[in-house]
Amino acid sequence: MSLKASELILNEDGSIYHLGLLPEEISSTVITVGDPARVSRISQHFDNIEVTRTKREFCTHTGTLNGKRITVMSTGMGTDNIDIALTELDALANINLEKKELNPDSKSLDIIRIGTTGSIRKEIPLDSYIVSELAMGFDGLMHYYNSEAFLENDFSEAFVEQTGWSSKKALPYVVSGGKDLLTKMSSEKTIPGFTATNVGFYGPQGRVLRNSIPVPEMNNKIAAFSFRDKQITNLEMETSGIYGMAKLMGHNAVSMNAVLANRATGEFSSDPKKLVDDLITYCLEKITT
Repeated sequence: MSLKASELILNEDGSIYHLGLLPEEISSTVITVGDPARVSRISQHFDNIEVTRTKREFCTHTGTLNGKRITVMSTGMGTDNIDIALTELDALANINLEKKELNPDSKSLDIIRIGTTGSIRKEIPLDSYIVSELAMGFDGLMHYYNSEAFLENDFSEAFVEQTGWSSKKALPYVVSGGKDLLTKMSSEKTIPGFTATNVGFYGPQGRVLRNSIPVPEMNNKIAAFSFRDKQITNLEMETSGIYGMAKLMGHNAVSMNAVLANRATGEFSSDPKKLVDDLITYCLEKITT
């Protein structure tokens, strides 16, 4: 059965609606970043660049490095953008856009997020790399999909009980990263993490400038949470969405986090640009070996 034009929306050139891409313009290995400016900081390492495309906040470069074809794409910030970006990436890989029909054989993408984060634990130092083994989403995205088959509901239930999580907020959900990619991207240079994904940067992450928040001690409650010898390590804004959407559609995903801030100590990296550039180099070496 063909997909309706109102559901699978294409541009006049046949490209997917938000990303502005055609199926042949993406690789099976996709690096996602939040910041469009970070795309060229990654693709400058490529041996060649065959595709450059920018539409809205989605900037995409596809090229090769050491014989490996790689796509790097900005998503903007937040899991709402992740919902769009990963759904359309999957459509490029698994839907015949001309016929508006599913391809007979499904294709799995490797999706590597390279992003920044704030640690909430004193023992996780600035300028370190966290590899997210698990992600807890406070954004509610997975509740809009049939996701029960892979959600770690026992973690969510324990978290709600231990923190007194308000019923006015979305119910937290927990999802794991792709095992093969977690192994591939980990080393003695990385710290295994349990990442919390927030719906915003200020109030949702406990930052107070002029607006007050109802539970000022929530970050302390998040840091105190412990279940099955797992504790939350860091806060950011995309990982749970990436992991959840990847699981829904049969893709592999890993989130690589450069620790710019330590919320427990109040510190911030003295050279955040170098830290991110070093993580980019680390990830590209891992991807191409």
